Amino acid sequence: MQQPVTEIPEDRIVGRNAVTEALRSGRALDSVWIATGERNGSINAIRAKCREAGVPVKDVDVRKLTTVGGANHQGVVAFAACKEYASVEDILLRAEQAGEPPFVLVCDGLEDAHNLGAVLRSAEAAGCHGVIIPKRRSVGLNATVAKTSAGAVEYVPVARVSNLTETLRRLKERGLWVYGLDMDGSQWCQTDLTGAVALVVGSEGHGISRLVREQCDGILSLPMRGNINSLNASVACGIMVYEAARQRLGIKTVE
Repeated sequence: MQQPVTEIPEDRIVGRNAVTEALRSGRALDSVWIATGERNGSINAIRAKCREAGVPVKDVDVRKLTTVGGANHQGVVAFAACKEYASVEDILLRAEQAGEPPFVLVCDGLEDAHNLGAVLRSAEAAGCHGVIIPKRRSVGLNATVAKTSAGAVEYVPVARVSNLTETLRRLKERGLWVYGLDMDGSQWCQTDLTGAVALVVGSEGHGISRLVREQCDGILSLPMRGNINSLNASVACGIMVYEAARQRLGIKTVE
């Protein structure tokens, strides 16, 4: 059984007053955890402020709160984001200012912080203009993501959206082609990725969701010649973004 923390990490805000003030000040929060069943006045006010700010709320067992926030959590612990979230428009503007067609990476429900950190590192190194993640059922910009990204989180904008399917539809309206990375698709290196593109990588356990897949203009696949049928999400993402980078830089393959 895990023991309560004795020293509260810097990314955690503990207690009702502290969380309320963090929300009031507009501080970037990754999520707020509330003890299951807590519904009194101050907790309801915190829930309302989270809705207004677009901060995900998760109901958890009170013992889990004690584990992550110590004994004096008062039923609520907030996790500060390691960086302010960008908007989708910020990402597209970044591409425009660079004089380049947008190159966007979309993560459909990554739940492992180490995976998201590795994805951000690959995205930044390969020249992506930004990364889009959903607010629900996805890890956010927490301290583990920041550490795993090896500093990339400071350079690559991350937008967190309420509806990933609708966001992809709007990107398509803006002229981006959307390609999902999944099984049973075209060979990863036989699609033109030099224009305005959004590459979608799915979750660790379930891949790309049905509704997101329906928004994809095509599915790209990596060859799997061994006994297993999938790669780690961040590994597959790294291969794919560097194929896009190769094409966009005009680097030729061996004839």
